[in-house]
Amino acid sequence: MNILWEAVDRIYPQMVEWRRHLHRHPELSYQESNTAAFVAEKLESWGFEVERQAGGHGVIGRLKQSEGAPTVALRADMDALPIQDEKSCDYASQVPGVMHACGHDAHTSTLLGVARIASEHRELLPGNLVLLFQPSEETSPGGALGMIEHGALEGVDSVYGIHLWTPFEVGAAYCKEGPMMAAADEFVLEIHGKGGHGGLPHETVDSVYVASQLVVNLQSIVSRSADPTEPCVVSVGSFHSGTSFNVIAETAILKGTVRTFQPELRMEIKERLEHIVKTTCLMHGANYKLDYKMGYPPVVNHEGESHRFARAASEALGPENARKSPLIMAGEDFAYYLERVPGCFMFVAAGNKSKGIIHPHHHPRFDIDEESMRHAAKLFLQMTLDYMNEKAAIV
Repeated sequence: MNILWEAVDRIYPQMVEWRRHLHRHPELSYQESNTAAFVAEKLESWGFEVERQAGGHGVIGRLKQSEGAPTVALRADMDALPIQDEKSCDYASQVPGVMHACGHDAHTSTLLGVARIASEHRELLPGNLVLLFQPSEETSPGGALGMIEHGALEGVDSVYGIHLWTPFEVGAAYCKEGPMMAAADEFVLEIHGKGGHGGLPHETVDSVYVASQLVVNLQSIVSRSADPTEPCVVSVGSFHSGTSFNVIAETAILKGTVRTFQPELRMEIKERLEHIVKTTCLMHGANYKLDYKMGYPPVVNHEGESHRFARAASEALGPENARKSPLIMAGEDFAYYLERVPGCFMFVAAGNKSKGIIHPHHHPRFDIDEESMRHAAKLFLQMTLDYMNEKAAIV
């Protein structure tokens, strides 16, 4: 692996340059046309067979070695978020109201680095490599299903994904077998009351009051309805109503998310939420419209591939840096790949308190320690070679 590690170190400055370019020019979900063109042109220049417009703006790069050889797919997401970049640095977003606040720019740049190394040292790969540059991970229904429908997993034997993760201090990598990231469902609730004068509340049905009761009542699902040994979250993230201080609003809109791991609990919470909405509105004389959307399923890592992570991370980053991940309540549409092909999703630590890289994902001052890209590239390469060498030996 010394040759590949030297290649990672040599290409690392280029990965940083790519990442900063993409950070300056972010694109929202379902709008990643320039990012996709950037990726496709580089893959083509390195000799990959390239498919564009995969499930939207997705790009698939294939490095074929031989028929029947083990085939590994690696995935990176490309989309940004509708957040104003508040960092003071020369690579801050140049697009008002849009920024890479989750690390997808670095995911794309890391996988481009792996692509270049693989193309330069393809004699070291005893198998076929498929690179999935996926659009629209941040916005349901996501880009993974479209990529799959396009044929991204055809002939693929194993699939791996990495998320750079700032809550973990740079240097280590994390994974666990079984469920690791939560199912991510969402709801939009419109409450319709009877508007009127703020000084005459008895003549109204106050949608703000009803919505406020629901914000409180919905918390009873986790605290009193769900098994306390099962992780789950119900969060209201948006509350909009009213236009004036002296007008009781006729309509209020709540938006929120539900996070679970177990399928049974997922459905129980949905039913409980619907019941609480119905009875609370009935008690106060309000009507409602509830749109409850089942989002990404939980990310469930395959046992054998999670064990492979333990070996590969030890080799690539050192035994002390191969760690078991805690449960993460964030969601990821990488789950759809794992429902179809064995593999695992991994976290590579990207926070660094000494550099002031402390802000959480989706924060206006989010950033990463770019050294994490070097670690992620090594982990991707080690996982790929470990799998290919094992399966090629069996054949």
